[in-house]
Amino acid sequence: MKVLVINAGSSSLKFTMFSMSKQSVLCKGLIERIGLKSPRFVYHRQGDSPTEELLNIVNHNGAMQALCHKLIDPEHGVIKSLSEVEAIGHRVVHGGERFTKAVKIDQTVKDGIRQCAALAPLHNPPNLEGIEACENFFPGVPGVAVFDTAFHQSMQPEAYLYALPRDLYKKLSIRKYGFHGTSHKYVYYEGCRFLGLDPKKARVLVCHLGNGSSIAAIEGGKVLDTSMGMTPLMGLVMGTRCGAVDAGVVLHLIKNGYTVDEVDVILNKKSGLQGVSGISSDMRDIEAACLSGNSDAQEAFDLFIHRLLVYIGGYYLLLGGAEAILFTGGIGENSHATRKALIDALAVYGCELDEEANKKRQVNAIISKPGSKLVAAIIPTNEELMIAQEAMELI
Repeated sequence: MKVLVINAGSSSLKFTMFSMSKQSVLCKGLIERIGLKSPRFVYHRQGDSPTEELLNIVNHNGAMQALCHKLIDPEHGVIKSLSEVEAIGHRVVHGGERFTKAVKIDQTVKDGIRQCAALAPLHNPPNLEGIEACENFFPGVPGVAVFDTAFHQSMQPEAYLYALPRDLYKKLSIRKYGFHGTSHKYVYYEGCRFLGLDPKKARVLVCHLGNGSSIAAIEGGKVLDTSMGMTPLMGLVMGTRCGAVDAGVVLHLIKNGYTVDEVDVILNKKSGLQGVSGISSDMRDIEAACLSGNSDAQEAFDLFIHRLLVYIGGYYLLLGGAEAILFTGGIGENSHATRKALIDALAVYGCELDEEANKKRQVNAIISKPGSKLVAAIIPTNEELMIAQEAMELI
């Protein structure tokens, strides 16, 4: 069975084609700057070197047309006919309370995605454009919507409600939804498989650490709590996002003359590692600056670790203890310094770092010493495969 996975952004379209018999990637790539100057098409067929070309693409329909031509290209394609594609899995950012699992796409589902756009105005509309473009070029091929928020819908009210007037929840759907759900789900189940844990009972902390970061406390495949909130702005310190901040700060900024749009830019694009360090939003740059003695970079790194430890400690208690802590995402899979700082602090929970194992990156690996009560491991995420699996199972 061949499954195409699509992630449509406002000016981009990411894709991966899987052969699900061996869960192998046939090709993947990205079309970016859609509708802007010099759109770029990056295409990588498995076993070949990636290719790049500039195309005139004005919308997602045009991007899908370019992709379809490439998929069946006699020289570079991976299929002879578009009819070989048996299912299409779509990443959709927000499903609100309506969508608690992956669903086969029909008009009712598309209407629901459109209604959830108020909660994710920058993401759901282009996600829907990607769905409708696929319908144009793959008529009759079933599409499946996989929602970033769905995995977190197992949270109970004490975890997802804010202590605000209940009418705001009822009228405006203001509550915690959580994000990175597809990644958290993949890493939880892959981590359980790798470590030999029972996924129906395991108590696990999943740390998705990257430019956007979140942590989830998961027991038996159900999320007890997660750090992101109604929006991806909440929780951990991130590349350019502030994470948890006193709501009074927002009021204070507005009262001091900042517009709502200016505050939005500050919190989402000028804060986090970038804002505190004044150097970069990239943890690699932060770590290099720390080694050179830059005190602002060191404070940014320390703040990143401190916030993580606060969440890890709280979620460990919510779980009543945990069997494993799993690291994924660009920082989680690659930053030796971040993992070391965290695991050194987790000695109180019986987790002892294996310094040699911690040198590994982007592979499944146990990085705690044998006998550690709390096992620490790297589990590279694979959201595309998770989407393909959910699409295949549903179809």
